[in-house]
Amino acid sequence: MKRITAVLLVLVCLISLAACNEEQEDKTKIYSVYYVSNSETKIEMHEHYMVAEDLEGQVTELLNTLATTPAKLEYKAPLNMGFQVQSVEINMGKVHLDVSESYNNLSVTTEVLVRAAIVRTLTQLSQINFVSITVNGNPLLDSLGNIVTTMNRDQFVENDGNAINTYEEVKLKLYFANEAGDQLIAASRTKEYLTNISLEKLIVEELIKGPSREGLYPTINPSTKVASVTVRDGVCYVNLDETFLTQPYTVTADVTIYSITNSLVELSNVNRVQISINGDNSGTYREKYSLTTYFERNLDIVTTLE
Repeated sequence: MKRITAVLLVLVCLISLAACNEEQEDKTKIYSVYYVSNSETKIEMHEHYMVAEDLEGQVTELLNTLATTPAKLEYKAPLNMGFQVQSVEINMGKVHLDVSESYNNLSVTTEVLVRAAIVRTLTQLSQINFVSITVNGNPLLDSLGNIVTTMNRDQFVENDGNAINTYEEVKLKLYFANEAGDQLIAASRTKEYLTNISLEKLIVEELIKGPSREGLYPTINPSTKVASVTVRDGVCYVNLDETFLTQPYTVTADVTIYSITNSLVELSNVNRVQISINGDNSGTYREKYSLTTYFERNLDIVTTLE
């Protein structure tokens, strides 16, 4: 009996040891996959059990996971936000993604979060140190119009667990139309924004979103896309798509032009504004304003909310 009991104890120990080893092995296959919060203000980490064994399979599996909407709908899959991954290349520790042109339709804040989710997810793989992204074969540009080069995990700083980068609160002074559409009314708007985002581009995007207060009216076609916003020598260059030329609202050309100009020159580094359409400023806006013009602050059409 003693001999049988000893044998049973040994078997129990061996089984327990095997279970522990198996559990330990399983933990090495658990990866973090980052999703974008519904508020599009941070990225959220969730665990994923890796099935693939080889590097190419692991990259493919993680990308498929990033493209799959999570069961909890309070998060968004970063690769399922209106654009497609057209090709994937893995070479010497780097993953290169080429995405479709619609990637440029993402807002500034959302684009940074999507990029961070991709980079932080893929660079967990021991053989992947860098990620690069192109848009339909062209370089990816940041909010300042600079080319986004090869990225690594360290470029996206984590705060309080999941949020990336640093958010700051800013108070913007934006100009929207009055009811008649022939004058401007100033309104304050407080926003939390990523510090690596251009305030100038944030202002333009907020104008496109339109007012949130009663008695104020939009000045820009809400379908307008912002290609770039840059500042040089006190001049803010605003590059919009052709949708800007289509005006669905009953507002004068003055109101639209100076809604943008007056809002931007509230910043200490902006004195004048020039607007272009898809990088071209040879045209006119509503047959009144040449886009070669450098617009300056105009308070003559500013009134107050009655």
